[in-house]
Parts: sequence; C-alpha cells; structure tokens
Amino acid sequence: MRTLITGASSGLGEGMAREFAVRGHELALVARRTERLESLAAELSARPGSAQVVTAALDVTDDAAVARVFPEVAGKLGGLDRVIVNAGIGDGRKVGSGQPQANLRTARTNFVAAIAQAEAAMELFRSQGSGHLVLITSVAADRGLRGAQTVYAAAKAGLSTFAEGLRADVHGTGIVVTEIAPGYIRTDLNEGMSMPFGVDAPTGVRAMVEAIERRPAHAYAPRWPWSLLGPALRVMPMPLVRALT
Repeated sequence: MRTLITGASSGLGEGMAREFAVRGHELALVARRTERLESLAAELSARPGSAQVVTAALDVTDDAAVARVFPEVAGKLGGLDRVIVNAGIGDGRKVGSGQPQANLRTARTNFVAAIAQAEAAMELFRSQGSGHLVLITSVAADRGLRGAQTVYAAAKAGLSTFAEGLRADVHGTGIVVTEIAPGYIRTDLNEGMSMPFGVDAPTGVRAMVEAIERRPAHAYAPRWPWSLLGPALRVMPMPLVRALT
C-alpha cells in the first residue's frame, strides 16, 4: 500500500505515519516543517524491513504547490493507493474579537486547502481508476460550537459535506472516499485544552488507522464514546452543547 499523508511532521499525521510504517506501507510524507519530516523519515527508514519513505516540503495553502507535489511524490513511489488529507490547524478566535486573520487562516487551511488536496488526489485516482481518499474532519463537524471553536467547527462541517458529495460522485467506481472524525486526542498541538473523554495520542492514532483500513464512508475515532456522542450532539439543546464544549 502506497500512502500519502499531509501534515505528517507532527501530531496525528506523525502518529499515523509511524502506525502505517509498522504495517508495511510505503509512505509519502509532506509538511511545511522539513527538518522534523526528514528526521521522522530517517527513523522510519532505519527500521529492519521498512518500506520506502519519501518526503517533500509542502504548504497545503499553496494551491499550485499541492498540484505539483502530489504527482511528484506519486512518481517516486510508482503511484498512490491512498491519500490522507490531514493537515490542519486549530488557531481560531471568537468571531468579532478583532482577530479575523486567525479565523480566515483556519478556514483556508482546514477547508479550502483540503479541497485543493482532494483535487490533486482525485485527479491521480481518476487517471488510474482506483484509490482511497481519506479526509480527516472532527466530531466538531457535528455541531456549531462557540468561542474559538466556531470557525474550526464550521470548516470541518464543510469538509464533511464535501466528503459526502465526493462519495456520491464516485459511487460504483474503484475510488473510495472515507471521512474520519477524531474525538479528543491529546497531542503536543492541543496541550492544555479541555478535552472531555480525551485519549492519549497512541490510542487515538491507532483507532484512526484501524478505521481507515476498514474503508468506511464515515467513522469516529475512537469509536467509543464518539459513535454515540457525535450523533447526539446534533440534536442536543444548545445550552447542553455549550456546557459540554
């Protein structure tokens, strides 16, 4: 299996790279921070029996770079079987608090840039007649949230709807589209945040990878308790949503 992961230099992307490497995947790892990326690639390549690992610098908000880098790394691996659109940020602010650039940056990275990545991946998959596109959303996509999470939740909800539209478009073909909605997973990127039902990074990443391997249309990770709480969020009274988030 030849798998490309964006945002692979840290957090969930780095964790998924390690987990897929253990499973023998050939990997294309892309991110902005090339020093961390190269260090990770060297570590994974040094393992006995490791599969090929290639890397490339990529800012996913640079549409032209995305369109160039995806086919480049695919060429190095002889093709791609799976693309995981994982790169994202959680840099939002309360709307109207005088920090619009943080919210615009969050929306562009988590939604607009994800569309550019999906465009590049789907062009490759359509040309070869098969492929697995994985979009990483969030349980936050299930409900509008307050404060600093408002734009983040809206962007992930948009990405969730985008995933559903893509599934409808490729139905009956050799292309599979999967949405993975992580719950609260503790990484160095969200240290200090309030995270009810949060799990450590290895547990959360393992749940994500196991879900990806099943190729579902949609999966929460970890499955418990989010397979119950996620749908429940959609119908909860707003005062209760505010209390939980």
